[in-house]
Amino acid sequence: MNFEFSDDQKQLRDQARRYLAEHSPPKAVRAVLEGKAPYDKALWKGLAEMGFLGVAIPEEFGGAGAGHLELCVIAEEMGRALAPVPFSSTIYLAAEAIMLAGSAEQKAKWLPKIASGEAIGTLALFEGVGNPSHKAIKVSAAQGAVSGTKTPVADGAIADFAIVAARTGSTGRETDIGLFIVDLNGEGVTRKALANLDQAHGQAAITFDRAKAEPLGAASEGWSILTRVLDRAAVLMAFEQVGGADRALEMGRDYALDRIAFGRQIGSFQAVKHILADMYVSATLARSNCYYGAWALSTDAAELPEAAATARISATQAFQHCSKNNIQVHGGMGFTWEFDCHLYYRRANVLALSLGSLSYWENQLIDRLRFRNAS
Repeated sequence: MNFEFSDDQKQLRDQARRYLAEHSPPKAVRAVLEGKAPYDKALWKGLAEMGFLGVAIPEEFGGAGAGHLELCVIAEEMGRALAPVPFSSTIYLAAEAIMLAGSAEQKAKWLPKIASGEAIGTLALFEGVGNPSHKAIKVSAAQGAVSGTKTPVADGAIADFAIVAARTGSTGRETDIGLFIVDLNGEGVTRKALANLDQAHGQAAITFDRAKAEPLGAASEGWSILTRVLDRAAVLMAFEQVGGADRALEMGRDYALDRIAFGRQIGSFQAVKHILADMYVSATLARSNCYYGAWALSTDAAELPEAAATARISATQAFQHCSKNNIQVHGGMGFTWEFDCHLYYRRANVLALSLGSLSYWENQLIDRLRFRNAS
């Protein structure tokens, strides 16, 4: 079995890398961190024009119709560049949910807008501190409207619509949870931006007061659909994390070769070599698991739940490890605002919690392996 990308996919990767290197350099990330703009609007428009936003969206709905392997390629490059745009919330979560469970009318309404960059979407799942759980959902849905508060919501302050997980019954079962599409610019929606470690990945608290809601998928299958969406997003975000980990490793390596101390390159010192070697091992192991996840995602294989959890765990560990040790290689300068090391450290820690904590995905992996072995 060959998990390597094809020549066409590698060409797409090179194209995306060149584009992002030109249009999303570190100064563009800093502009969002230091300024008032919540994201880089010019970059978002450019990504749409390049076809990157709709790479996995079918052609009939305005996308490129390439597939999820190509989306994995783009996700990795977005991670390398720390692109300050709402890519993960819109593409990994909102678009995937609509493609999985949307009606023909819902797909025709939202997917072309996502592919063209006209609409920003998100998933409103969490209601405070904690991991994904149907028991934690208190936001209610009744008579075509939702009420309650979701926080934090990734890119919630700038999103045009949200996929909202809401309670429709009181039996305490997973079947009580439904998914709903809510126009965040409509009546009954109040938003408040939240402080975040990485403002290029903004978060918000969203309060719904009988906001008009359109069901997404069958009413009793909301949690089942959501679980599938999270698995797919876990693979895609893992590629973004691996991209960031690889770039952090490259930054550490380049600095170790350039920095002279005691008449030698610091990369010639054994302690620095060990740090860089450990970074390389963690990033390479994560990439291997991500490739397995990409195969499972692109083929909709039965192994996707385990593959997604494995990719998510290893990529989270790799990005956090590489971003932290990149700072260590840079020494005292690595802690300063002027160096770019902290940009990757910020992103690594934000992404580590975006779909649930590391421990949550570790428990998911154990439970899924037990279930598979038992069956």
